Amino acid sequence: MPGGLKLSESIAMRAMSTAVVFEQPGEMTIRPVELPEPHSTDCVVEVQWTGISTGTERLLWDGRMPPFPGLAYPLVPGYESVGSVLSTGERTDFEVGQRVFVPGSRGFKDVHGLFGGAARSLVVPAERLISLPAETESTGVLLALAATACHALRRMEDLGPPELIIGHGALGRLLARVTEARYQTTPVVWETADERREGNYRYTVIDPTEDDRRDYRRICDVSGASLIIDQAVHHLAKGATILLAGFYAAPIQFQFPAAFMREIDLRISAEWQPEDMQSALDLVSGGDLSLSGIITHDQPYDSAETAYQQAFSDPRCLKMVLDWRDA
Repeated sequence: MPGGLKLSESIAMRAMSTAVVFEQPGEMTIRPVELPEPHSTDCVVEVQWTGISTGTERLLWDGRMPPFPGLAYPLVPGYESVGSVLSTGERTDFEVGQRVFVPGSRGFKDVHGLFGGAARSLVVPAERLISLPAETESTGVLLALAATACHALRRMEDLGPPELIIGHGALGRLLARVTEARYQTTPVVWETADERREGNYRYTVIDPTEDDRRDYRRICDVSGASLIIDQAVHHLAKGATILLAGFYAAPIQFQFPAAFMREIDLRISAEWQPEDMQSALDLVSGGDLSLSGIITHDQPYDSAETAYQQAFSDPRCLKMVLDWRDA
């Protein structure tokens, strides 16, 4: 591999990595972890930035995550990483130094990896890596959310764009932006937190208690609120569709009569697929989707505990990024 390390040399140098470890719910450390031996189809990636998810990672942090394959403590969280390829396996097409998005890793030998992206060095199957422009910096961590927004719209493409988006966090904002880019229409966005309604947007952001509309037909919820159907149903037209695109730790519950009278449909949008990531990349590279203004806070990796606490508690914090470049 001209200009780079041989894989065997990289293994020797990078057998250990520094990672965020949730030792158990509510207890976090930054400590060394042992990397698995790379296969011929893997790349070793040196991470520069990782994003903190206020959805799934918060559930992992406080122990509310429902049973999930591979879920056990201690674990390394994280599925929003941007880094550079440090070494490549013989059966990969990546080049040393290539900037990549990492949606998760192969894990670690001595701790669980769910999803195993919040670490300085990672062993990643090459098929999971997404090539990025060389100039991509910390905003690249938002690609997972942008792809999630594209996937949600794909789940509704037979119906048309959402008229109402519930939740104005990072995902809600990206969903509104992708809706504008794809359909040249502006949705209404509900947000209960005063801090997240502040600012100027091309679309309307209001407290749901101030919305007197009663004819929404296409609704996308990204709030993760388990009682959202009851909260929204009186604003819906007959035959309306609600797409559940958040992650819900508690059972979805609602009073049946109002939903029955309106004959509402429920859909679920799960994790993004490769075609959704490509759609997000195309929108960004074409200038149709801006990622600006979504990352509101950043911290060095060794301040991770403070960073996670703020990400989970501060409504002004849309997306927190950890900087690993000095690790």
